[in-house]
Amino acid sequence: MVKYGLPIILASGSPRRIGMLHDMGLRPEVLIPEVDETVRLPLTPQQTVMCLALKKALAAEAQFKLRAQADPDALLIAADTVVYAEKVMGKPATEEEAFEMLCFLRGRTHSVYSGVCLMGTALGIRRVFFCTTHVKFSNYSDEDIRNYIATGESMDKAGAYAIQGGFAPYVESIVGPRDNVIGFPLDMIKEELNAIGISIDDTGTGASETE
Repeated sequence: MVKYGLPIILASGSPRRIGMLHDMGLRPEVLIPEVDETVRLPLTPQQTVMCLALKKALAAEAQFKLRAQADPDALLIAADTVVYAEKVMGKPATEEEAFEMLCFLRGRTHSVYSGVCLMGTALGIRRVFFCTTHVKFSNYSDEDIRNYIATGESMDKAGAYAIQGGFAPYVESIVGPRDNVIGFPLDMIKEELNAIGISIDDTGTGASETE
């Protein structure tokens, strides 16, 4: 049979992730987990984003289960994104740090890794995976960087830029999913869900197919 009306819980307050789901016609419930995003183990960038996505999912799941009427059928989605070019780059803490990041990325290719965790108690799933995209920037000037930082857009972005925003003109090439660079590999998420018999429809719910 097909079970409709699957609630979706997004463990993120990111306007970009929320907006991408809204563009599909989905209206997830948003839970913003409070987690320590410090990773003290010697992990690869891929392992780091998966670790953080799992931490966010577990924290959001704990919050959700405290509710008196928590729906066990809910599908919880958590994600984390970093930029990597010889070192991991998260969100800049200051404008000067944003400037340093964008100077370092100038004229070179870097990798964007997003980790995703999908969890569902009644669905019996707990999947963690990552997506990779390679991005090459042009040789923009220091003035270009300063002008971009002045817009305020860089301050809540991994690597200090938004590919869908004001930094788009400085992108020379993209190899891999573009939505991953935005911070939410939605096509891969749908593929992972389809592989286990779950589809997300365009009515704000999901459909779980079972025998």
